[in-house]
Amino acid sequence: MKPQLILLGAPGAGKGTQAARLVKEFGYNHISTGDLLRGEVAKGTELGLRVKQVMDSGDLVDDQLVLDLLKANCDLSNKVYIFDGFPRNLEQAKALEEHVLKGTPSKAVNFDMNIDVLVERITNRRIAQKSGEIYNLLTRPPKVEGKCDVSGEDLIHRKDDNEDTVRNRMNVFKSANGPVVDYYKAEGRLINIDAAQEPDAVFKTLSEVLS
Repeated sequence: MKPQLILLGAPGAGKGTQAARLVKEFGYNHISTGDLLRGEVAKGTELGLRVKQVMDSGDLVDDQLVLDLLKANCDLSNKVYIFDGFPRNLEQAKALEEHVLKGTPSKAVNFDMNIDVLVERITNRRIAQKSGEIYNLLTRPPKVEGKCDVSGEDLIHRKDDNEDTVRNRMNVFKSANGPVVDYYKAEGRLINIDAAQEPDAVFKTLSEVLS
């Protein structure tokens, strides 16, 4: 069986794009903690009620609740998953291994990219809220300026996608992500990928590793 995959990398590094292709071409199941939280609440399970209570009170969902959620929704003996959005720090990485993976073969894929390149990517990002399409003025511009190719709606430039905010987010991310990368490297489970390459080149590297 293919290894379980843990995606590491800053926002804008291309994890979502590659995850979608891995699902389509390698049969992975994409686990997004945000989607799991919303799904469990919608199902009205006991766990979902706990999640709803925390979210309704405006608090952040703690690590134990996320781990319980992953354990309840992952069938590691029969399926392969992409863990996206968790772990975000060293404590979460160790907890994921201890409580969920429990020695199941896994690899951590680090989407490595220079902060300046990431800032340029994110500040040029434009989003279509209805269709969900994401554009980049440099690498994937819309056919008609300011309009979504699919729905024709106006594209949005999010307020927090400005350079100062993005640089601050990246520095905060880097301080938390560095120890996680070191942890998986020491475990011999790290795949480091140059995420500044074209998406097809990134996927080719991923495919070679998985094959």
